[in-house]
Amino acid sequence: MLNDPQKESETEAIEVSCFFVRERNALLVRGEFSPIYTDFYLHLMQHQIRYEKDQDQLLKDSLAALTLHLASRPWSEAVAWTLTTKSPLQNLFVTGSNRQGNVTGRVFTENIKEPEKDLLYSQTMTDGESARQSVIETKNTDFFASVEAYYQQSEQRDARFFRHSEEDFVFITAQPDCDIPWLESLNDETIRDIDQQETLSLLETRQYRFDCGCSVGKLFPIVGGMSEAAIEEVFAGKEVIKASCPRCGASYALTREALEAFQAENEE
Repeated sequence: MLNDPQKESETEAIEVSCFFVRERNALLVRGEFSPIYTDFYLHLMQHQIRYEKDQDQLLKDSLAALTLHLASRPWSEAVAWTLTTKSPLQNLFVTGSNRQGNVTGRVFTENIKEPEKDLLYSQTMTDGESARQSVIETKNTDFFASVEAYYQQSEQRDARFFRHSEEDFVFITAQPDCDIPWLESLNDETIRDIDQQETLSLLETRQYRFDCGCSVGKLFPIVGGMSEAAIEEVFAGKEVIKASCPRCGASYALTREALEAFQAENEE
């Protein structure tokens, strides 16, 4: 368990490119995710987090899907997705922000209420506006397919993900007057030479990194705001407790002495 936020701040950004597919009226977003996946694994090692193979792949796919979705959205948006499944019983959570250029996530496997069906929850936060929420039922073990279903049901338009190479993904969303038969005809093979078959106009590039932004210092206001009885229950007579970030699963050592110092400083 390490309290070293500097290691989390050294993550490497990837560049995501956004193109308009002329004559097809579609938005194409592409990113190569090797740096994000590398930092994701370093994060797991640093905080001694272990996932099953299927959970690991699902979380990697969700980070890629969320990043490409964010890049297709306005700069003022932040998004959080939660995939709740019955078998296996787990909650996958990913979130990211265009303003901060970051994505992060984790898998919950304990203290989960079993749902009646598999569900994908989406929450979109826009500066100066109330959060927008939607939920869809999904029967896909493929996270990319779940997001495609979300677009059809909640966004009311087609969207498709493609694997350009092992860790290089392409995301195409229908814009007004999109050539839907063309979009539906695409596959992983045809997407590899799409720049030769179609006219792509670069709209912008954005940068994203795997980073939560959490730290032990950000836990003090949460714990310090609890009642004395609740704090006593949390520490249970110990001088040091383990606290985990709900967004990324990072573990921190929270000492009673440091908490009391924080409380005293904020009472002045």
